[in-house]
Amino acid sequence: MNFQVTVLKILVSYPDGFAVMADLKRDMAILATSGRDWSERTKRLAARVPDLDIFSQGLVERLNGGWRITEKGRSVLEFIEARPAERMTESAAPAAELPASSPAATPTLAARRSGRSQRLQRRRAARERARAKAC
Repeated sequence: MNFQVTVLKILVSYPDGFAVMADLKRDMAILATSGRDWSERTKRLAARVPDLDIFSQGLVERLNGGWRITEKGRSVLEFIEARPAERMTESAAPAAELPASSPAATPTLAARRSGRSQRLQRRRAARERARAKAC
């Protein structure tokens, strides 16, 4: 399991991207014991950015007993999670310069991103409800 990718993934799932150390440790333990799938996935993601250093690159900052993902951290995570074809398309040509055959792919990409953000919002809401019940 790649620690730095896991930290980014955990932090991005929290409201405002901030988590106290106890929550980070708990989530890390859950993911570390969740099986090979998570470990293999984080290794694949980390391979896309081999020189990843979340603190020295300003992707995560330490605050008040916890860590918070920065906007730069969110951007890097989005980049490493993009499928290789999406990354090439996004970096190779702006949307206005894409060939006529690719507009059909654009709504699919937008729909995926929309679905991802909706899933993240549902997870955050569920976490907040669970925290409220625990208090």
